[in-house]
Amino acid sequence: MAEPRYQPRRKRRCRIWRAPARPSGRRILRGLMTEIGFYHLTRTGPEQALPQLLGRTLAAGERAIVLCGGPERVAALDTTLWLCPNPDWLPHGTARSGDATLQPIWLTAQDEAAPNGARFLFLIDGTVSERLHDYTRVFDLFDGSNEDAVTAARLRWKKAQSAGHTLTYWQQGPRGWEKKR
Repeated sequence: MAEPRYQPRRKRRCRIWRAPARPSGRRILRGLMTEIGFYHLTRTGPEQALPQLLGRTLAAGERAIVLCGGPERVAALDTTLWLCPNPDWLPHGTARSGDATLQPIWLTAQDEAAPNGARFLFLIDGTVSERLHDYTRVFDLFDGSNEDAVTAARLRWKKAQSAGHTLTYWQQGPRGWEKKR
């Protein structure tokens, strides 16, 4: 019986490019980049659309950060989320209310690393984050009745597209969200 030959350990290779994998904290391959969904609000404002999307996020077992346009907006959205009828209850917190690590939804006006370990980021009021690569999904909600907001969303789309992110466009329709091309 022949003795088995020594097989050197194979180097890890990237499954897409078949090149040696590079250990990195950032996801650099197109298929692994952040998925950014642009949500065109045509029938409601963010105060009505956001609770439904956050409810689905919690139902999926995920945590979320909501990046608002300013501290006043954080306070207003905090009140809105506590009083929204559907879904019945959205547990969330702000810097004023307590420990971020305990909150499944964190409302903030600061573009900071996810203090609650969230993998989903919601951008409202035309906010921009330099930390898109830290999240698996980003929801960019913009007001379709405001031409300046639509123009700014188009610019964010082009910037995200040139960065290689996976992009989707959703528009409010009579029966809910419709994915457009």
